[in-house]
Amino acid sequence: MGELMGQLIGQAGTEHFSFSQLAPNDAFVVRHIGPSENDQQEMLKVLGYENLEALISNIVPTVIQMNRPLDLAGAQTEENALKALKERANRNKVFKNFIGRGYYGTYTPGVILRNILENPAWYTAYTPYQPEISQGRLEALINYQTMINDLTGLDVANASLLDEATAAAEAMGVALRTRALSSANCFFAAKECHPQTLEVLKTRAAGLGVELVIDAANNALNHDNLFGVLLQYPATDGALSDDRCLITDLKLKKITVILAADLLALTLLTPPGELGADIAVGTTQRFGVPMGFGGPHAAYMSCKDALKRHLPGRLVGVSIDSHGRPAYRLTLQTREQHIRREKATSNICTAQVLLAVIASMYAVYHGAEGLKRIANRVHRLAAVLAAGARELGINIKHDYFFDTVCLETGDDTEEVIHRSEKAEINIRRLNNSSVSISLDETTTLADIDQLWSILSNNAPRFKAADWFECANICYPESLVRESVFLTHETFRRYHSETALLRYLRELADKDLALDRTMIPLGSCTMKLNATSEMIPVTWEAFSNIHPYAPRNQVQGYIQMIAELEHWLVACTGYDAVSLQPNSGAQGEYAGLQAILAYHRSIGQSQRNIVLIPSSAHGTNPATAGMLGLEVVVVKCDSQGNVDVEDFQTKVIAHSTHLAALMITYPSTHGVFEEHIVDLCALIHQHGGQVYLDGANMNALVGVAAPGKFGADVSHLNLHKTFCIPHGGGGPGVGPIAVKEHLAGFLPKRLEWDADDHPAGAVSAAPFGSASILPISWMYIYMMGAEGLKAATQVAILNANYVAKRLSDAYPILYTGATGHIAHECIIDIRPIKDASGISGEDVAKRLMDYGFHAPTMSFPVAGTLMIEPTESESKEELDRFINAMIAIREEIRKVEKGEWTLKDNPLVNAPHTAEYLMRAQWDHIYTREEAAYPIEALRHSKYWPPVGRVDNVYGDRNVFCSCPPLLTYSPTEK
Repeated sequence: MGELMGQLIGQAGTEHFSFSQLAPNDAFVVRHIGPSENDQQEMLKVLGYENLEALISNIVPTVIQMNRPLDLAGAQTEENALKALKERANRNKVFKNFIGRGYYGTYTPGVILRNILENPAWYTAYTPYQPEISQGRLEALINYQTMINDLTGLDVANASLLDEATAAAEAMGVALRTRALSSANCFFAAKECHPQTLEVLKTRAAGLGVELVIDAANNALNHDNLFGVLLQYPATDGALSDDRCLITDLKLKKITVILAADLLALTLLTPPGELGADIAVGTTQRFGVPMGFGGPHAAYMSCKDALKRHLPGRLVGVSIDSHGRPAYRLTLQTREQHIRREKATSNICTAQVLLAVIASMYAVYHGAEGLKRIANRVHRLAAVLAAGARELGINIKHDYFFDTVCLETGDDTEEVIHRSEKAEINIRRLNNSSVSISLDETTTLADIDQLWSILSNNAPRFKAADWFECANICYPESLVRESVFLTHETFRRYHSETALLRYLRELADKDLALDRTMIPLGSCTMKLNATSEMIPVTWEAFSNIHPYAPRNQVQGYIQMIAELEHWLVACTGYDAVSLQPNSGAQGEYAGLQAILAYHRSIGQSQRNIVLIPSSAHGTNPATAGMLGLEVVVVKCDSQGNVDVEDFQTKVIAHSTHLAALMITYPSTHGVFEEHIVDLCALIHQHGGQVYLDGANMNALVGVAAPGKFGADVSHLNLHKTFCIPHGGGGPGVGPIAVKEHLAGFLPKRLEWDADDHPAGAVSAAPFGSASILPISWMYIYMMGAEGLKAATQVAILNANYVAKRLSDAYPILYTGATGHIAHECIIDIRPIKDASGISGEDVAKRLMDYGFHAPTMSFPVAGTLMIEPTESESKEELDRFINAMIAIREEIRKVEKGEWTLKDNPLVNAPHTAEYLMRAQWDHIYTREEAAYPIEALRHSKYWPPVGRVDNVYGDRNVFCSCPPLLTYSPTEK
């Protein structure tokens, strides 16, 4: 895209201002940054500084500080930014798409669009690690899992993956880990699978050391040494066959069978579980989620019960709370990558929760009968299309199909494609002699008439409307689905808009998201996701574009992407960017892949060792493990920095095989490593590369640039630093930025890059989750160079203000050389627990009674809480949080003094539900008022946790991961 970028960057806007030239009401930066100038001065006074520049100069190591502003334009108003982005959107051409290959037109019901996708109560929520204040989205996800279980006919489903291609790759990993024969090292993928799935499988198989075999499905039994087989159902060209016998024969050989299945088709066809498959994967995109030039979309994976403990990603289960009532929580492998590190089954830390919620509510709204009506209509239209094509003398390649008709157009293929594009219609060219046409719920009878005209180059005498009612069924009788699905009451009772509207409100009220309160999670950067940034996501010119539409139809997207890449280069100091990775974990994978490809290109393929500090995110070693790399852990010193002596020893010891250093900066301990430049230099001296985890870029933008102080590659979390919302645990975007020598090893963009590109694709779409890139585009465009730097400065200011104010009440675990922290602080609860018995978990749960989400618990150090306020929180909100934490410390003192016992105090019993407080009998030594209103401000505005403390042990011992019967539990008060 380099040549295109050069042409387009100059079009990034016509008017630019410094925000000092903008009236206060026009400047977005003052909307984004929470503390006013007066508030900033008060906070600086507490810290002993006159201005922000002095504070930052004393915290950020001098050797890495930037001495010139970012190479970006000045700030823009929200109105000008929306106008500029609209100009780019209008350069896209929204054709009617019949391309298929896993992406379809769909209708997002208005009640879901307005009340989920456009509702900050849903899109600003964090990952539901604190279940007591996440019951709404957890219920929506249990609905999702139930939907997937029912439709696929399998026992257990996870709570979403990134896209269909990576879900297939994860399933290959499950099959590898559970293989019956340890010597089996070949994985078979049917050539009838979607091309993007095969591309991602090639990438992952190479990293795992697996031999990938791609051949026709009916040849699977001809290959030896197989541990797994992937089949597409229906095939990418629409072919539909009953593979029961093949699956049975594969199972007799103890080979894991995976079906990539279309969910809408499964409402009519025999589900994978009933065909004998062990695992099913696919996408829920066509359940109300727009194509969006490739994403984000929630992928699914379901499996037989015996494999449930090997499922990657997150799994929602049903447990009980402290009062014996049912409550939802993440179960089994929750945060597995942070615990098991390089031995983790996956590096996934981002799901697609917001999109999974949309898909689940699409099923709730339509119910089983509604989904079958949609599927029957789509299939009838496909049958009519095929019948008319035969009447026109065109051969239909397959007798059986669901929604995709494969037509043998012979020498007319090129002309058919030309006529369709002239009519603003996209169909899929399969080869030089055939095309396929995939229909969906947006297809009309008029579309069928137009397609016939294109195929025949003349309007036929017959009409689709005349044939629709008498269309024949075009799938085998042996595949007719007989089993019922979506029988739970949840999928039966919300079919009117009023009912669903109230259900969505009920669920949202159970959650605590950024629209209610500060979310002080360290390492996660829960900052403002501005409305103006979100608005363009649902514009048709962005949302209704197929990821494999012809290039001349996506020029607006390409311009926006090129500009965003250029801006991210400016922010990071690197030379090139790929936006393909659709999560931070995918970015890590792509970054290490680039490093390994570079080493191979210079004859250094023996380099297979990665040094990783003990403080690193768990995804770092997990990602290295997925690429077959050996992880060597580097110690940290008592101040949380990399132990320089241990680092030097291990670099020298592993010099010949050293591939890379993976380091987070500022560190996960919340400080700026003073020796970062020297660490990078030593790695380079010994032939390695530096992967700098960009999860904490919110403390660097405009202040220091990784690409300038020694790093070779970083992934960036656009869902953190650059304002894409977390959505309850996804979507995310994790692009990688690289130095020039790695630019040729960025992930392959299928149908954009050459077939022999040296690095493979890491996600299904060429540009990943493209439809949410406008969010980051808007953020950078509106903030400008000065605004981005100010955001970083205030993020550091806010964090240090919180740390200073809390330091008398709680020990601050790590500080930098100057006694300050970076953008987050770790408060140590361990000595408090030793003195009182009160744990970090007790503090976290008690914060819910105060109306706050908990900080990050026990990461990166067990028994601690990590706090990151971000730049978006006002001084008033910071003070409210600080006061709550100080009040909780005073409550702990009552336990220490014996005024409250360790077994009976408001901390160990937190959170307190309204229902529990209203019981006639109250047996506690503290009052109801002390439980509910520990500070006066709560009388004015109070969030009530919907459940008591959730029993984690019970949930893991009694794994139940689908919608529970309404009367499963009888409440037993404790």
